[in-house]
Amino acid sequence: MRRAFLAITGLAASTTALVVLKGSPGTTPVAQDVPAAQPVNPTPQGADPSVAPATPGGPTPKPSVRAGASSSPKPSRSTARPSGNRTTAKAPTAPRTTTKAPQPTTRRVTGPGVDNEYGYVQVQIVVSGNRIVEAVSLSLPSGGESDIHSGDVRARYNGTGGEVVQKQSANLNTVSGATETSNSYKQSLRGAIEQAF
Repeated sequence: MRRAFLAITGLAASTTALVVLKGSPGTTPVAQDVPAAQPVNPTPQGADPSVAPATPGGPTPKPSVRAGASSSPKPSRSTARPSGNRTTAKAPTAPRTTTKAPQPTTRRVTGPGVDNEYGYVQVQIVVSGNRIVEAVSLSLPSGGESDIHSGDVRARYNGTGGEVVQKQSANLNTVSGATETSNSYKQSLRGAIEQAF
């Protein structure tokens, strides 16, 4: 009799411990090998079998998910497709910005006038970007032999292919027989280059 009493008391204590452990929040359930037999609480007719009934005073149980079953409904395969032409909207693209290299501006720069014993000399240069592309003598001495010497200076220094464009500086060779006019030309040219650059 004593053995039977101890067995019943031990069974009751272990059952109570299981219920307390299983029902207390924050505890992790212990994996058990329970044979898949009859459900403990059979669901009433018409009730959702995936939702367990609520236990009074305890936390609301979450619906159980069967192995292999998905919790979200699967879309049916017979989805109707819209008929007609398919139009796809393209994502807007940023406008293209093409940056052209700035075109070099052409400008005329006039040097200071220089007086010498034969007359007045003044030079103008044409500049494109950072290059001299042409030189022009606005004023050279004239009359008598000065016309000849001024013509030699003009022929040597002026134009798009003259010595000024070739050397890109005022370091020019002196024209023979026209030293004063050559020096005055160089002086006016140097002033124009200083203004341009």
